Parts: sequence; structure tokens; C-alpha cells
Amino acid sequence: MLVVDGLTCRFGTKAAVDNASFSIAPGSFVGVIGRSGAGKSTLLRSINRLSPVTSGRVLFKDLDVTALRGRELRQWRARSAMIFQQFNLVGRLDVLTNVLMGRLAEIPSWRSLAQLWPAEDVAMALSALEQFDMAALAAQRADQLSGGQQQRVAIARALVQNPEIILADEPIASLDPRNTKIVMDALLRINKHFGITVICNLHSLDLARSYCDRLIGMATGRVVFDDVPAALTAQIARELYDLEADEVMGAAHPAPAATVPALGEAAVA
Repeated sequence: MLVVDGLTCRFGTKAAVDNASFSIAPGSFVGVIGRSGAGKSTLLRSINRLSPVTSGRVLFKDLDVTALRGRELRQWRARSAMIFQQFNLVGRLDVLTNVLMGRLAEIPSWRSLAQLWPAEDVAMALSALEQFDMAALAAQRADQLSGGQQQRVAIARALVQNPEIILADEPIASLDPRNTKIVMDALLRINKHFGITVICNLHSLDLARSYCDRLIGMATGRVVFDDVPAALTAQIARELYDLEADEVMGAAHPAPAATVPALGEAAVA
């Protein structure tokens, strides 16, 4: 169980996250929604401890995440893998090496600097790439891939961390509709196949309703909605998004498959 208890994250006088409280059961697929600047990204980064926590706590099982330092903090960041909007790959490195970076918390730094990855880690990385139909591109430079391919590499990198939670921060914001479906289907397969909790920031309400089993709505840093997608009425959505409501409610997005395809059946972008 992940528990966020009175979490506040301030930058100067502005509270990007303001007294947020909720709990998330293992194996959930949770969408965090709200207009731009609502605090969605800071919330996820605070859970991962990439953004400083001003007050409140993040608890996971018997662990006080907000008290972690040093190696224990690095281990937590491996257990709560981040997927970013801009992929955060090293463009000049090949795809396989980018995925292997998900193993950095588990090996001595000299091994990664010398590119002496353990054989079992290489096998794990190749297996993760295979699951997203990317193994054939393992030797290709990351900056030569399409946006959808880069995001699948980033998801594979997160998967080899053996995470218990995946925190996806607007993972499809820069993708076209076809690659949006590929990436969202990949996250759904990870959630259903491995039982990994997924918390995903999404701007589109259509996508949030299609993929998530629970929605957390944020406005000006505060949690103002927390319920199943069916409870999100048009009126509540308009209150959440204000002037952006027509944009997020009017866009058409492909729905997920009626049945979740097995890992390794992703389409090739």
C-alpha cells in the first residue's frame, strides 16, 4: 500500500502540491488528471523524491519514504520507477545500454563506467526490449528512434528496475495517436501481467477513463477528486479543467484493446 499523507511541496511561497492525502492499493492503475500547472508532475516527483517534500509523508508498506537518504533513497527510486514525458534517454548511447541503466542501483559504479554489465542484467534488458518488440534495435543509437520507440525503451528501462510502482509523468504528451495507444497499451500490460502499480499523469480525460481504474483530480496543488472514472461527470471535469475543458474532453483517442495482449505483442512504430 502506498500512502500519501498531508504531502506538501513548496517552491518559495507557491505550494505546487498542497496537503495531498490518499492511499493506493497494490496493482492499481491510477490516473492523475488536472489542467497544466495543477501539480501533477510535482506530485509524482515528490513520491519518487526527485522533488523536495516540504511537509507530510510518503509511506510504502513499512517504509517512510520521506526519511530516506543515501543508498536507501537510491533503492527506493529503483522500486518506484519514473517514466518521463521527454524519455530521458542518452541519445548517443545504444538502446541496450539505455535500458541497462535501469540496473545502476544494483551494481557497483565501476561496472557501469567500464560498460561491464553482468550477463544476467544484459539478458534481463534484452528480454524487456523483446517484450516491447524493440530487441532488434538494441544496437541502434537512441537518438535515431522515433518518439514512440524511445518511450518504449524508457518503459523497458523502468521494467528492469524490478519496480513495485511505475510513476509515468505525461508519458504520451509528445506522441501521435498511434504511438499513444502503443505506449498506453504497454503500461496496461505491465500493470495486468506483472501486477505493478501504475500511477500515470494524463491530460486527456478520454485516455484516463479508458485505461485507469481510478482517477485523482488535482487543482492548484490540491486533490479535489478521487474516485472511479464513472464518477467523473462532465460538470466535475469542467470544474477541474476550467478553460481547458473543451480541449481535454473533445479529443478522440483510440481505446485500449478489449483484452490485454500478451507481452511481446506490441505493434512496431
